[in-house]
Amino acid sequence: QSQLVESGGGLVQPGGSLTLSCAASGFTIDLYAIGWFRQVPGKEREVVSCISSPGDFRDYADSVKGRFTISRDNAKNTAHLQMNSLKPEDTAVYYCAATLFGGDWCAGNMEFDYWGQGTQVTVSS
Repeated sequence: QSQLVESGGGLVQPGGSLTLSCAASGFTIDLYAIGWFRQVPGKEREVVSCISSPGDFRDYADSVKGRFTISRDNAKNTAHLQMNSLKPEDTAVYYCAATLFGGDWCAGNMEFDYWGQGTQVTVSS
């Protein structure tokens, strides 16, 4: 019954902002590293950001550094991705994932145990 559900996607103009949410059920998100990924049809999935557990180390793809912020809200068992200054090239399906890695660091090439179904983000004028 463990699962992740993304929400918050939609259509936004270039320069706008969106906050994506990743709600966990069946496990405690506080104990898991969380990754955000995105994928465009016909392209490879790419890592956007991750946050570790323990330590809350954060890492970002160069393409989003300074614009996106990853966080977790343990009280609500939910992770978030705040996206600012959005560009058309940010258009993709965004996925969250979780892993019980346990290190005080994270990286997009870790093997993640749980994946959400994705939420569409479209940046267009």
